[in-house]
Amino acid sequence: MKNKYQNINNEILEMCTIKDVLRLMITKLNDSDVCYGQGTDNSFDEAVYLLFSTIKLSTDVPEIFLSSRLTRSEKKKIAEVLISRIFDKIPSAYLTNVIWFCEHELYVDERVFIPRSPISELIDNNFESIINVEPKKILDLCTGSGCIAISCAHIFKNSEIEASDISREALEVARKNIELHSLSERIF
Repeated sequence: MKNKYQNINNEILEMCTIKDVLRLMITKLNDSDVCYGQGTDNSFDEAVYLLFSTIKLSTDVPEIFLSSRLTRSEKKKIAEVLISRIFDKIPSAYLTNVIWFCEHELYVDERVFIPRSPISELIDNNFESIINVEPKKILDLCTGSGCIAISCAHIFKNSEIEASDISREALEVARKNIELHSLSERIF
């Protein structure tokens, strides 16, 4: 196993540009038994997400940036992330600490489940098939990352929201996300 780690590290270090590393990452993901479904569903999207998150570059940069050379330290970090994804099976969201839910960026780590709720469809549609007035109070049980509470706060601007969880660690993550979205005055 150590030899496989070293091979990926060495191969990435040999690459020069973002485009080179991206192509190699796709190949390595295709050769692995990685499962998708927590934000991406294929090796290309997974590689783009991991690479661009690791080098702190937006995915909508002009194509000319793909020919940019990566530094040695960037390549080492990319290799670490790819190795963790392929061999340790750590989900991308935990490696990047970012997930998107109802078009809102959220922090996640191993203290919470990665948000994947069918409730997101209801939120995106303002619960129109269920309620016809804005609720005064909303309770989000088992809040985890706070994704549902935060998304509801964005669509129901006058609602007070209670986010509850049995896990103190999950509540720490939820608090972090609530603060990131400047919703501490409305989500408790």
